[in-house]
Amino acid sequence: MTAFDDLMAFQRETSALGQIAGRLGWDQETMMPRGAAPQRAEEMAAIEAVLHARRSDPRVAEWLDQAAPQDAVGKAQLRDIRRAYDRAVKVPADLATAIARVTSAAQGTWAQARADEDVAAFLPVLEEVVALKRQEGEALAQGGNVYDAMVEDYEPYTTGAQIAAIFDQMRPRLVALRAAVLDRPEPAALSGQFDERIQMRLSQKLATTFGYDLNNGRVDKAVHPFSSGSGLDVRITTRTSETDPFNCFYSTIHEVGHAAYEQGVDKAYLLTPLGSGVSMGVHESQSRIYENQLGRSRAFTGWLFEQMKDAFGDFGIADADAFYATVNRVHNGYIRTEADEVQYNLHIMLRFDLERALMAGDLQVSDLESAWNDRFKADFGYAVDKPSNGCLQDVHWSVGLFGYFPTYSLGNVYAGCLYQALRAAVPDLDAQLAQGETGGATTWLRENVQQHGGLFAPREIIARASGVEPGPEPLLAYLEAKFGALYDL
Repeated sequence: MTAFDDLMAFQRETSALGQIAGRLGWDQETMMPRGAAPQRAEEMAAIEAVLHARRSDPRVAEWLDQAAPQDAVGKAQLRDIRRAYDRAVKVPADLATAIARVTSAAQGTWAQARADEDVAAFLPVLEEVVALKRQEGEALAQGGNVYDAMVEDYEPYTTGAQIAAIFDQMRPRLVALRAAVLDRPEPAALSGQFDERIQMRLSQKLATTFGYDLNNGRVDKAVHPFSSGSGLDVRITTRTSETDPFNCFYSTIHEVGHAAYEQGVDKAYLLTPLGSGVSMGVHESQSRIYENQLGRSRAFTGWLFEQMKDAFGDFGIADADAFYATVNRVHNGYIRTEADEVQYNLHIMLRFDLERALMAGDLQVSDLESAWNDRFKADFGYAVDKPSNGCLQDVHWSVGLFGYFPTYSLGNVYAGCLYQALRAAVPDLDAQLAQGETGGATTWLRENVQQHGGLFAPREIIARASGVEPGPEPLLAYLEAKFGALYDL
């Protein structure tokens, strides 16, 4: 056994333990009895202590010094192990354990506070989370920018300033497009009742239509849809609403984009640093292109319209063209996950600015609700009506995911670049989607993005796949063309 072999064997065990921790999180969101939350917090803290000890084990440094990789894959493995090790040794073990314990408990507190519309019940534990995450950020930053250190967890080699510059490019055209669209007549919304059991059956069909392998996955329900796992065990959740089946269907397609990425990674990378998606921005590029450019296209919605008629009977939409308009209806709303493509990124920009201020100490947790409400009113033109439509709507901050939100919009930017290349590579894409056939698109994405896992850096994999340096222009052009046609601008 060489030093490289020893290191990779150790890394595979660490990755396997990380998957177990992820499964505990999945269970907490889907099946765990509510009363188990205090015990689960201790379980999560215990496994995090083990993981942190392994990630910062001095032998890793010795193996890294001695390892001699034989090829580009081996060099990429060492690159990512070294990066993770350098970050792990900066964070004290007791801090890593405390974060795991508090965020596990905070998740349950957030869910109850959201159900009760009670911000005050959530703020004390959020104070703890923010304080601990700020300590972690300071340890990682070593005197540098705390928020940048947090973004590195989700989008390596990217800074808050770079993200802000991209958002500054996007905001004026998004605001102008929104104003033009909202000045036009609004398409009809869905109305009526849609059996939630039927929604879940159609949700399963949509999952497999987009290539999700149920031999290595599951579809369950959760308060907040998510994808979990990698390799041979990749699970997704969705949610249902009796009056809004689109919430279920497009949450499912979105999460299948994440899951397909993980299922599509080359199995030679299983339980190694390259065995998962390279970044959350690239991950979001897959979920967003599945959900929006493919799932909300005129071609695919024509097929989905027939599926819904078969499942629910006449549901009040006259034809496939009207259904396409309804699916893509731009309208006022509070919820990020339900936002249309025109306004979605504006929701992200709000969260990005607020969490940067929280981490910098410029915004106190006690002022978060009023800051959110003021910013929402300024950005969207109407007031937040209740906390579950405001600062309690997302799970991310309760579980310590600071630096995560901007990757949603980076994913949209990356998806715009990929879609431009995909349309050129698959000229009969619309004809395929009109038949409910996604294989041309999903195969191209698997071959050009998903199979590589973490082999290439985030911007590099997008540039290699799309043939252009990642930037917002393809996304903005796509949105202006699509909604310009839909709203006769």
